[in-house]
Amino acid sequence: MKSLLFTSAIRNRNRVKFWYGSEEVSLEPYYIANNKNGKKVVYGKLYGSNEIKMFEYERMCNIKIFAFEKFSPVIPIIPRFN
Repeated sequence: MKSLLFTSAIRNRNRVKFWYGSEEVSLEPYYIANNKNGKKVVYGKLYGSNEIKMFEYERMCNIKIFAFEKFSPVIPIIPRFN
């Protein structure tokens, strides 16, 4: 169920909010993967920040997709060196 929600949010570029442990997280999800321990995770950018973080599925609850809040993915630009 979580994979379906996050896949839809990633495809439609919707912001997601959920509880992770004891804190509320607002995330712009980028992709779903498995970490080195084999646990399913989602990577995304925290809303209002440039930090990309990883979140484990098993610690998430109360996932809400904001269908009317779209985002554009941040593409880092590497500065040229002379």
